[in-house]
Amino acid sequence: MEKKQAKYMELVNWIQGQIAAKKFLPGQKMYSENQLKEMFHVSRQTVRHAIGVLEEEGVLVRRRGSGTYVGDIGMGNPENRTRISVVTTYVDSYIFPKTIQGIENVLSESGYSVQIAFTNNHVSREKTILEDIIERDEVAGIIMETTKSGLPNPNLELYGKLLKRRIPVIFINSYYPGLPIPHVSLDDRAAGAKAVKYLLERGHRKIGGVFKMDDGQGHMRYAGYLDAMQEAGIEMDDSSVVWLDTEMMQHLGEYRHLLMGRLKNCTAAVCYNDQIAFEAVSILNSVDIRVPEDISIVSIDDSELAMLGDVALTSIPHPKDKLGEKAAHNLLKMIRNPAYDGTFEFGAEIVERESVRTVRGA
Repeated sequence: MEKKQAKYMELVNWIQGQIAAKKFLPGQKMYSENQLKEMFHVSRQTVRHAIGVLEEEGVLVRRRGSGTYVGDIGMGNPENRTRISVVTTYVDSYIFPKTIQGIENVLSESGYSVQIAFTNNHVSREKTILEDIIERDEVAGIIMETTKSGLPNPNLELYGKLLKRRIPVIFINSYYPGLPIPHVSLDDRAAGAKAVKYLLERGHRKIGGVFKMDDGQGHMRYAGYLDAMQEAGIEMDDSSVVWLDTEMMQHLGEYRHLLMGRLKNCTAAVCYNDQIAFEAVSILNSVDIRVPEDISIVSIDDSELAMLGDVALTSIPHPKDKLGEKAAHNLLKMIRNPAYDGTFEFGAEIVERESVRTVRGA
C-alpha cells in the first residue's frame, strides 16, 4: 500500500511547483500563513513546517514584520549579487584595520560593496549578525572572523543554513573544527614552534608561555610550542604556562600574581600576541623583573605595540593586510567556482628586536 504523503510536503511541493512555473517570481511575496491554511485546509503548524523547510533550502525568505518572499534568483549563483559581508571580532587599532583595508581594496576593485559588522568576540553578537544576514538574503559571500573558536560554538547551525543556501563563506584567522568552511590565517602552529626554536637557539631551556584559551589561535600556538619543546627533548612544565580568556586579557593587571607565579622560574616566555606581551613586560618591570635581562619575551603579530614599550619586542608578524587581500581573492574564486578550496595559511617568520638575550654559554 502506497504511503500517504505528509500534509506539509504537499504544501512544499505545491509552492515549489508554483515557483518553477513562474507564478511566483524571485522577490515576490508569497501567500500569508492564513491564506495557505485556508487554501489547503491544514493547521497553522503544518503551514509553518512547510515554510520552514523551504526557508532552510533558501527557496523562501521570511522578513520580520513583512511576510514571506520567494528567494532571490541570485541565491543559486552568488555572482549575480554585488555585496559582501565582512565580520570581524574588533575594529580597534591593533591588526584589524589593516586586515579590513586589505579586504576592501580587493573587493572594491572587483565591483563589490562591503558591509562590515563586529562581534566583539561574543557569540550572542555573532548569532545576531548571522541571523540578519540569513534573513536579508542579499550577499554574494561572507568573510568571517571566528568568535571564541577555542570553545564549542552554539551558532554552527546558522553556518549550516548558509551552506545549504550555497552562500560562500571563508573564515579568517581561525576556523570552527567540523565545519567544511575554508580559512585564511597565519600558520599558528608553525608560529608557536618558531618562537620556541628561536629561544632555544639563544640558549634558553626554561621556556614558559602565555596563551589564549578561548580562541583557536591560542590552541594552535600552544601546540606549536609543545612541538618545539618535545623536538628539543625538553619536558614541558604545566606550571610554567598561563592560560587567559578574552575577558582576562582586557584586565591583565588583575592577574599579575598568576603571571609572575607561573613565569618565576623561566628564563624566557612565548606570548600569545603583542597585546599580552606589552602588558606582561609592564607588569614584570613593576616588580623589578627586567626584560630581557631577567626574562626574554617573544610574541606574535608584530603590531605597533611591539615598538611602543621601553623594550622593542621580538615578534612573529601577522600578515594583516595581506591576509585580508588573500581572503578576499579566495572568496571571489569561491563565488565563481563553488568547488574551489580557499584555505591558505601564511608562513611564520621572526623579527628580531631587543626583548631576547642570549644565555651565556649557549
